[in-house]
Amino acid sequence: MVQDMKSPLIFDIKRYAINDGPGIRVTVFFKGCPLSCKWCHNPESQSPGVQKMFTASKCIGCRACVEVCRFDACKLTSKGVVTDVSLCTLCGDCAKVCPATATEMIGKYMTVEEIMEIIRKETVIMDKSGGGVTFSGGEPLMFPRFLNRLLHICGDENIHRCVDTSGYAKQDVLLETAKRTDLFLYDLKLMDSEKHKLFTGVDNKLILDNLEMLSATDADINIRIPLVYSVNDDEENLVKTAKFIAGLKGKPKKVNILPYHNIAEKKYEKLGTVYNKGTMDEPPEESMKLATEIFRSYNINVVTGG
Repeated sequence: MVQDMKSPLIFDIKRYAINDGPGIRVTVFFKGCPLSCKWCHNPESQSPGVQKMFTASKCIGCRACVEVCRFDACKLTSKGVVTDVSLCTLCGDCAKVCPATATEMIGKYMTVEEIMEIIRKETVIMDKSGGGVTFSGGEPLMFPRFLNRLLHICGDENIHRCVDTSGYAKQDVLLETAKRTDLFLYDLKLMDSEKHKLFTGVDNKLILDNLEMLSATDADINIRIPLVYSVNDDEENLVKTAKFIAGLKGKPKKVNILPYHNIAEKKYEKLGTVYNKGTMDEPPEESMKLATEIFRSYNINVVTGG
């Protein structure tokens, strides 16, 4: 299958999703993100390319991957299979022959019609629950032509459409996508630009400017704030965030506070990288309470989770 270079890899399609917008949804995860958030719970979403993931606890030591590898990149050790990344071509032969699925290749090309076929199978339960489809990532706005084709078809078929975004995209791309989107799930992480760059790899000017611009179009927006201890749970940041949201034009915004959980460490290990947690941790109860009180003091509809 010949692929457009602007086509994304898809690393997961989640059915019966209940935290990615209203009702029961299908969430399509695009691979690739311009941010590299230190707390990211889907590290496999950051790279736009295919990645290899190895789960040592699943390995049965059968040597199938070692024997099939044409480049001698796979070695069986006392700790399981080790891949020499300098030799590995990510061809996926090892994953194809692994009987225990200890080795997996993350990311595959799918056509718009292949994705729509999966979405259509869930329309009955989506309709009954007031759900729909959510395009997430990674960052779906990295692939606007592909994303907008999906959004257009879903609109024609009366399927509710959410786009989950970091907001880090060209303004014309965001505006064009907004014409085909029923609800944005918009991440807002930090108000201080330098601190934002430290923890995500980019500053936040474009993200904030885009949120102001999108709000002025009267788009429906749920703002989602990942709350991380020692990163953005301090009173100064929370007050600045609340003031910014309260000052946005357009419809009133709902805010979802998403408490950080250290659930990604094992994924980093499977990808062969080290998770540097630093001082990050789950926000204590007092931080959650403070955030809720501050947002409510600015007459913002705030809920935990979702």
